[in-house]
Order: sequence, then structure tokens, then C-alpha cells
Amino acid sequence: MRERALAPYAARPGSSRGRRYREPPPRSRSEYQRDRDRIIHSNAFRRLEYKTQVFVNHEGDLFRTRLTHSLEVAQIARSVARSLQLDEDLTEAIALAHDLGHTPFGHTGQDALNDCMKPYGGFEHNLQSLRVVDLLEQRYAAFDGLNLTFEAREGVLKHCSLKNARTLGDVGERFIKKQHPSLEAQAANVSDEIAYNNHDVDDGLRSGLLSLEQLSEVKIFARHMKAALRGHPHLAGRRLIHETVRRMIDTLVTDLIRASAQNIRDHAPASLEAVRLAPPLIAFSPRIRDESHELKQFLRRNLYQHYRVTRMSSKARRIVVDLFRAFLSDTRLLPPEFQVRTQEHAPRAIADYIAGMTDRYAILEHRRLFAIEET
Repeated sequence: MRERALAPYAARPGSSRGRRYREPPPRSRSEYQRDRDRIIHSNAFRRLEYKTQVFVNHEGDLFRTRLTHSLEVAQIARSVARSLQLDEDLTEAIALAHDLGHTPFGHTGQDALNDCMKPYGGFEHNLQSLRVVDLLEQRYAAFDGLNLTFEAREGVLKHCSLKNARTLGDVGERFIKKQHPSLEAQAANVSDEIAYNNHDVDDGLRSGLLSLEQLSEVKIFARHMKAALRGHPHLAGRRLIHETVRRMIDTLVTDLIRASAQNIRDHAPASLEAVRLAPPLIAFSPRIRDESHELKQFLRRNLYQHYRVTRMSSKARRIVVDLFRAFLSDTRLLPPEFQVRTQEHAPRAIADYIAGMTDRYAILEHRRLFAIEET
């Protein structure tokens, strides 16, 4: 979208606060398009194909991964941005980058690594995503990281402890000042919630861990399944599930756009800086917010805490903890490029290595270190 078509409250590539390292401006694309392209070509983005959403990578080919999830978030976020006259390219860049720092084995891996790192500064996957784009990607001759714009980096850092924010310079300021990021970042954030809630429903049903009978107790699902059956009385199986989930996503996105547009009209921000001082403006209406929260709570009780998921999570936690302890006790077990970095801060270098692993690589690395092969 050209700048003249953007709303006054949108982030504008021509007015970006710039990059950490000076570069000539791009010739055939905007600054935010350059951000998006760099993210897509990064190693960390490709590794998302083999990182868990809910189900560990080897459990099935059709379950969501961090890569498919990120693409779905980007699609939803772009729709929201287009409707609200925001910069679509910045919104997409943030959506594609938001999970780059996620560990293998989803939130279980993150929690396990954070427990291991507590004596050494802790582990936050949002902060790790920023480390990936600022430092860990090694693709360019002139600098470490991807050298993204301030606006993209700010959007990647959705959450951050106050202690860590104080060490991050300009990108940590909003957490200290209790301000909010661009509407593009807010759109990507809420789109993340829409994508993972609804697609975890789909994956939960596909796995057999959830049933239609259970989900019939959830208002937003029940309403849309009934509407689908009214229009197609003989619909069943996967097609009924797809139709119901499709209608749910449409309702959530439509409501988000409508409610956010009203919030913007009510607060009338005249610039990006005014957005920072306003309350969050990209939000659902109260009714849909409550229904979305009900769905989230249902998934927590019935899917994320299902005994089969808990069993796999227990194994995943053991793998992460075992790897961390082994590397910390003998850094010579690390690959050479990470051995070098242990001289500066060994626990952080180990966390970087483990966080960058895919599910199957972590399983393989654990086997290499701990399995006694038969001769």
C-alpha cells in the first residue's frame, strides 16, 4: 500500500525511526517490505516448519507447525491492516517474525528452558525473537542479525519484563513508559490469538483429543456449527469442522475490524505517536472478547492439559533440561560456533543453541548425547 493511501495513524515506511545500522534505502520496495523479505529468507524462519504448535512434529503431517501458524497469522493480520488502512507490509513482517525465538516443543520447551535459565537471567521467547533478528542470524557482511527497522523490532517484542526492557534501548522504552506499539503490531498480536485458538480447535479434533460434543458447549463454536448445519443439513466429518472453524474465524476478524475501527474513531489518533499514548485500539467487541476467552479456557482445560499432551510435554521437558545440563557441565559438547560464544556468557549461548533447535533435531541431539548405541 502506498503511503498516501495509509491512514494518518498508520506506521509509514518513509517516516521509520530507522535501522540499528545505516543502509542505503531499498530501490524497488519499501523499508517494511525489506523487513518482510529478510525474515522470510532467514534460517530461523525456515526452522519453524519443524517446530511444534501443540503436537510434536513427528506426531503427524497435518498438524500445525510454527511455520504454518505464522503464515496463517500473517494472512489474518494483513486483512485487518488493509481494512483499517494500516501498513500491510509492516503488519506481515511482524506476524511472520513473532515466533522466530520459540523453542522446540512449544510452550513446554519455553517453560523448561526458562526454568534452566532462571539463575542466569531467565528466558523469554519474545525477547529471544528479538535476539534472533538483532544478533543470531548471520547472513550479512556488514552486521549481525537482520537489521530490521525499529517498528518491526518493536512489534516482534510483544512482551518483555521491565528488567529486560531497561537493557534494550529504544525498543524497550514503551514497556518503561507504559505505552503501546503501532496499530500494525497490535493487529499482528490479536491475529495471533485468532489463529492459534481456532486452529488448535481444528488440530484437537483431528487428533481425537477433542470431540464435537465437547465443543458444542462452547458458545462461539456451537453457534457457528448450528449455522453451518442449517445451511447444509447433511454436512458431517472434516467438512463440518472446516466450515465451522471458517465461520468462527470470519466472525472474529469481522468483529475485530469493526470494533477496532470504532475505537480509532473514538480516540481519533492523528499520528503513530498518538497511538502510542492511547489505550490498545485493536480489540474485539466485549461480547466477542468474552466468547474468545471462553474458547481459550476450554482449550487450556481440554486440549493443552489432556493427559496425552501432558505425557509428550513431560518427555519434551526432560529433553530440554537434559540438554541444558549436559552443555553447561561441558561446553565442549556444543558445536564450535557456540563454544566460541560461551566465553562471553555460557548459559545464554546454550539457551540460544537449544532455542534454535527444531523438535526432531532436539530429539536427535538428546539421543546422540545420552543413548548408548548397541554394537
